[in-house]
Amino acid sequence: MQQVHAKKFLGQHFLTDLTVARKIAETIPSGRTIEIGPGMGVLTQYLLKNPNIQLTAIEIDRESVAYLKEWYPELHLIEGDFLKFDLNIIYPEGEFNVIGNYPYNISSQIFFKVLDYKDRIPLCSGMIQKEVAERLASKPGKKAYGILSVLLQAYYDIEYLFSVDEHVFNPPPKVKSAVIRMTRNKRRCLGCDEVLFKTVVKTAFNQRRKQMRNSLQQLVGKGNPILEEKIFTMRPEQLSIEEFIELTQLVERQKKKEKSHE
Repeated sequence: MQQVHAKKFLGQHFLTDLTVARKIAETIPSGRTIEIGPGMGVLTQYLLKNPNIQLTAIEIDRESVAYLKEWYPELHLIEGDFLKFDLNIIYPEGEFNVIGNYPYNISSQIFFKVLDYKDRIPLCSGMIQKEVAERLASKPGKKAYGILSVLLQAYYDIEYLFSVDEHVFNPPPKVKSAVIRMTRNKRRCLGCDEVLFKTVVKTAFNQRRKQMRNSLQQLVGKGNPILEEKIFTMRPEQLSIEEFIELTQLVERQKKKEKSHE
């Protein structure tokens, strides 16, 4: 059967290096697992060989779906868009892992969706653009540290496993790639309003060169005495996850105080 034609609008770059594919597959040792965008099954074949993995694949590309059905008839395959799919339909209860050679143009959206199921996804791994991988795994004080770093690291321990060159893909992407692994940490709740936490993080990093007192005044009001607290003199890339939680608690208390005075 003919190979699948890579489609630019789907961000398809098919991995051709079997050693890299095997190493990615080994990042998930066992359990129920969803593979996103299997394409021509270069990663799928190794996942299927693992007797400890129960695999379900989600693929949006019809040409890839036809190819996979031909070559991997044993694969439980769903044709659809992962970003729009209700994962509770696949696994109504219990835990499941997520893996893939993720389309680079939607990788951030994929990780935000993983966050929606964070209490059911203990492990998420795969290949993404190197720059995004560095962002996810970055620690406070680094240039790459940003919104994705904080929101994901609040719930996951993130490992940057290894880099991958462009020449092992067809067609080769214009960027380098990297493989990461995200393991759910022990934090079950943040101890603050999670929606407000996201808002605080995004608002802070949208003006990352400014001190918190400047970027967050829109949340607490200009000239608010709370802005004199030490934490508000820092810039967002200096703050740890715990400090962002502390910051959110301060903003939350302030908002409650304002409501009680209305």
